[in-house]
Amino acid sequence: MRVYNFSAGPAMLPVEVLERAGAELTDWQGSGMSVIEVSHRGKAFVECAAHAAQNLRDLVRIPDNYAVLFLQGGASAQFAAVPMNLTKPGQKAAYFKTGSWSGKAISAAKAQEIGVDVIADQADSAYTTVPAPGTFTIPADAAYVHYTPNETIGGVEFSYIPDAGGAPLVADMSSTILSQPVDISRYGVIYAGAQKNMGPSGLCVAIIRRDLLGHARPTTPSVLDYAAMEASDSMLNTPPTFAIYLLGLIGDWLIESGGLEAQAERNRAKSGALYAAIDGSGFYRNPVALDARSRMNIPFTLPDPRLDASFLQGAADAGLTNLKGHRSVGGMRASIYNAMPLAGVHALTDYMADFALRHG
Repeated sequence: MRVYNFSAGPAMLPVEVLERAGAELTDWQGSGMSVIEVSHRGKAFVECAAHAAQNLRDLVRIPDNYAVLFLQGGASAQFAAVPMNLTKPGQKAAYFKTGSWSGKAISAAKAQEIGVDVIADQADSAYTTVPAPGTFTIPADAAYVHYTPNETIGGVEFSYIPDAGGAPLVADMSSTILSQPVDISRYGVIYAGAQKNMGPSGLCVAIIRRDLLGHARPTTPSVLDYAAMEASDSMLNTPPTFAIYLLGLIGDWLIESGGLEAQAERNRAKSGALYAAIDGSGFYRNPVALDARSRMNIPFTLPDPRLDASFLQGAADAGLTNLKGHRSVGGMRASIYNAMPLAGVHALTDYMADFALRHG
């Protein structure tokens, strides 16, 4: 039985994409091999990677003055790669701290021997808010400004793009990329792990304004050097071929489904239905400020933590999986990325209503 998988990542993938990949698994394009067996330097796979990159350019409307890179090491590798490529030791960068992942990015940047100016730290709200526009100041000497548009663990999302002044804006979009249209021109660097909206784990996509290429420190490993990876079409080393192939199929699926505008509408409908069920229940609670609620990751708590185990078991029995909240915050968390259908959210809200009726 196919379940509704609410995992924060690796996350569920579109059934149509999985079925197409399954049909092609043992004989890809008449080669007599799977896509994970062919050479990454062969003509067929080079075209496959180019197709995946072009889908991204078409969907996100990425102009030619931005490079699209396929990297490894996930977003965590980019926590270090960003300062390696954009700063020299002793320079300064500005960071927003809105939760666990931005905190990890800050720690990694400090290890690169740069000054890290945390221009907004939401600790006072237990990371249930984002800073309001105008409440922070960008240092004049900041080499770049970094933020995490959506904190997967805490379920906190920026509803606006911060003004970085004259500095390049860098964003970790791992949990929001391809979920809605993006104004690429506002950014210097966007990076995102694939395992939420773009495919399986193992691939990280980076979108980099070309004037920011070619400034890596001499000690930067070649596979983290944006200019070196761009010059090799992301094939300086063996890339995650299966993940790139699936990214291409997911791009096809999104294009056939109406693009990012249509996907944004679907995501608003899903998150709206789940928040309405939580807020109207008198039983469940979402801890995040109303103006900072995530569309992708929705945490909620029950009135008594002793009910958590029963809730999770009943959900699993109903085919609703991976709802346990992150160990650092507890409670529940429903991640409703692009591949989660509205029917899955309705199945969850129906179960929640029934559970509340029985235990309220």
